[in-house]
Amino acid sequence: MLSIFDSLREVTFVSVALRMVLAALCGGCIGLEREYKRRPAGFRTHILICLGAAITTVTGQYLYRVMNYNTDLTRLGAQVVAGIGFIGAGCIIVTRRRRVKGLTTAAGLWAAAVIGLCLGMGFYEGGLFATILVLAAELLFSRLEYRMLENTAEVNLLMEYSDKKALDTVLELLNQMELKVQNMVITRSSESDEKRTSNVIFTLQKNKHHRTEAVITDISAVEGVVSVEEL
Repeated sequence: MLSIFDSLREVTFVSVALRMVLAALCGGCIGLEREYKRRPAGFRTHILICLGAAITTVTGQYLYRVMNYNTDLTRLGAQVVAGIGFIGAGCIIVTRRRRVKGLTTAAGLWAAAVIGLCLGMGFYEGGLFATILVLAAELLFSRLEYRMLENTAEVNLLMEYSDKKALDTVLELLNQMELKVQNMVITRSSESDEKRTSNVIFTLQKNKHHRTEAVITDISAVEGVVSVEEL
């Protein structure tokens, strides 16, 4: 451990103030990235969660070391780890197209809570280093993930179209682009819809000459295609 923090590991006004400030800063840094991407839990939410977790562990230390209560220091922190799942679950949604969104945000909230526990306990090195790694995962590793997905051999596309002619045109377009359709699942809309549409899920075998974004753009330009998105 770094000796520079040794004098700040006791429960004093200066150490508690430093822990609260660091928790707010670390939580805010993680939340800024989520706020920039307009995710459900952003800047203020991450600050409050990280700060609340830090206050929880500081309170446990205060009760044990200052008030001399015979209590388990880790009990309050364990409740934070378990309780943060309720907030994280609120960020996860399943769209009507059965796409799961919000997992990264929920994981970030959980990580922010644990970082708050570290800082509140006086484990400054762990909290600060974990913040750097979380930011690296959200800012840097995400680009690597997108690049890996772009280079995958297969891609699943969900297309909504209004008539069968549009589907035939898209199949012809895919054939011209030399994209092999490995699987195709068609679902019909309900009879109660004002404008009847159908959905089809393509499993395409990609090639190096076509990027996924370009394929989606070309399909979207076909007359009768309502929407196209990657699954």
